[in-house]
Amino acid sequence: MPFNVSTFRSSLVTDGARAALFEVVLTPPAGIVGLMPNLTGQVAFKARATSLPGDAVSSIDVNYFGRAIKVAGTRSFPDWSITVINDEDFMIKNYMEIWQSGINSHIGNLRSTQMKVANQYQADAIVNQYAKTGEIVKTYKIFGLFPTDVAAIDLDWANGDQIEEFAITFAYQWWETLPTIAGPGTAGQAGPFI
Repeated sequence: MPFNVSTFRSSLVTDGARAALFEVVLTPPAGIVGLMPNLTGQVAFKARATSLPGDAVSSIDVNYFGRAIKVAGTRSFPDWSITVINDEDFMIKNYMEIWQSGINSHIGNLRSTQMKVANQYQADAIVNQYAKTGEIVKTYKIFGLFPTDVAAIDLDWANGDQIEEFAITFAYQWWETLPTIAGPGTAGQAGPFI
């Protein structure tokens, strides 16, 4: 019988992963690391929403006598975004504007001398997924990211009881799953996929 509540319930050993139990740890890029040293802590507390990163492997059609077969192509990593709660110090917003300006300035159309090479303007980030008991059950490390879009913040006289938020979109090179302490029901199978 395909529908069996007891079987389904027994397969959901830990009551399911919760989307609200996560943390984003963003390491500043080397080119501006000294400008705002508390960025990592601020992002960890104010990154309200994100996603576990995805990826895709393209397929290539190869035609033979009018019939197309599919073969595996290359891997790509779509952009990754976070939604940030804005405080009155504008720390994260300011930092992202400085970061982007260092990559390409508003007026001069130039890159900062502190960001001449990729490892000076690209940074790494970690997304930790937590169990309901507080252990980290999944960790993604995102390599070589930089902000491509710092979204506008909408202002409105009618929104007096709302805290400002804005999205930041990052391009990045790749991600890896890092080893974690296995939580209940994982049988110790957390680890890198390289």
